[in-house]
Amino acid sequence: MAVSASSNPITSVQPNSSPITSVQPQQYGGSPLYNQQQSTNPQLLTRLNLDLRGQMFPVERETLMLLPESVLLGLFPQGLILSKPASWEGADDGVFTVDFDPDCFEYILKFWSNAQEKFYGTPTSIGLFHLQQNITSVSSGSGSGSGNDLTSFTDQSQNPLLSKQAIIVLREELEFFSITKSNHIAKTNLQNGLPNDELKYLKKQCGKSLENKKSIFAALERNVSSVGNAAEAHLIDMLCMSGFNRTDEWGFRACEPSRNVITSMALVLLKTGIIHPSEDNKDGSNNVPYIDAQQMGTAQKLLLFWRKPARKCWWDGVEVEIPASSTAKQGDVQTVKVWARRVWTLELSLVG
Repeated sequence: MAVSASSNPITSVQPNSSPITSVQPQQYGGSPLYNQQQSTNPQLLTRLNLDLRGQMFPVERETLMLLPESVLLGLFPQGLILSKPASWEGADDGVFTVDFDPDCFEYILKFWSNAQEKFYGTPTSIGLFHLQQNITSVSSGSGSGSGNDLTSFTDQSQNPLLSKQAIIVLREELEFFSITKSNHIAKTNLQNGLPNDELKYLKKQCGKSLENKKSIFAALERNVSSVGNAAEAHLIDMLCMSGFNRTDEWGFRACEPSRNVITSMALVLLKTGIIHPSEDNKDGSNNVPYIDAQQMGTAQKLLLFWRKPARKCWWDGVEVEIPASSTAKQGDVQTVKVWARRVWTLELSLVG
């Protein structure tokens, strides 16, 4: 089903008020890793050993290429050539040093593996993909929509959500700045411009405090409340209708080493509106999946972000309580004002 841009709560708002805007094509223009037409080229590596900050991950090339564009750009910001050098000898693999959190990468790989097994099945279990092959002759479970609309929902050539597992990818990069009071023991050396030990400790504690604030939507809802941005409220509503819950927490969240940056990642299965009747149905009636037309219509709007990651950036000011100093007694705390620059990247990934 072709989705009109005007029907999307994100793209329908004016550019200067849109809560999220598409990244320029040159930044996300196709896969930075390899040309799919060359997948049978014997000169391409079939396996890579990724050294993520000292932790090794052997990854098949095909598995790597299933990951979303925004994740690949985070792994390989300068791109990656998978063809073998002319002088290449030995095993069909390569070792690549990557500045990416290994726990975040493991979280992504596990989620992708579980999603594939659930949708496509295993040698011992039938997946949702097999069950959905009979959905073409079933009308909408909601009973709404015209015949043409239902055809666009049930025709696999028009609706990729019937044959591919859809995953919503939401990533946040939070850069924070601690505001110290005048005459505070935490300060910068004016002669060399370097922070003293107390300032380093203060920033580290501020990062830990922000890291522990794991709610996904708390900061954006706070921004909606302060400025009354209806478009941002619609963004939250759409994401919560599509698979998130308002109380959800980040699946991964951690401070970057030697940087005042916190990286967060949340992955959820897209709620497509394809209803699979309970296996407890013993009489055999109503055992074929059917489509909730309204939910499917919402899910198809997210297809606008397939291979087209979009970004939103805003500033957020919060106060955190941290120890008064590196030598303070337990319970002796101070309140520090922190300004955070948050950048969200939203993308839909189809696992085929």
